[in-house]
Amino acid sequence: MTSNWAAFTTAEPDLAKTAEERFGAFAHHILATLRKDGSPRTSGLEVRFRNGELWLGMMPNSLKALDLRRDPRFALQANPGSGTEMAGGDVRISGRAVEVTEPETVALYTGKTGKTEEVEQPESPESFHLFRTELTEVVRTYVENNAYLVVQIWKPGQPVRSVKRE
Repeated sequence: MTSNWAAFTTAEPDLAKTAEERFGAFAHHILATLRKDGSPRTSGLEVRFRNGELWLGMMPNSLKALDLRRDPRFALQANPGSGTEMAGGDVRISGRAVEVTEPETVALYTGKTGKTEEVEQPESPESFHLFRTELTEVVRTYVENNAYLVVQIWKPGQPVRSVKRE
């Protein structure tokens, strides 16, 4: 079962807000994809939350885009920042990336329709790869009261499950 960002936000607004804040704290994050031989590839990536979707934009023919075209499974980790502080904790998202090439959808993403704010992206779908995400899991890990490690796990169709460890 998968879910888009809007469905996740409706189901778990607090966790979704925390995840957006973590991804919004830094421009670059880590994307994991699968190479042709099945081994993992990690790459830097910028993400955007727009129009109820989590979007992944990539340069033309980048290896990560070609990986996702071949096998859409991905894992995305928010940039932890510098030092030992991770305000909001560590957030990871897993799912499937679906490439979008329809000019109307690309225009909605880039803001060229006048319906959304302008963003700095090329106009044509040939000048970059655009993927919308279907979520299979969102995980947040953080330290509570300097005493407990808390892991929150969300999967589509299920409430958030929290595990505390001392």
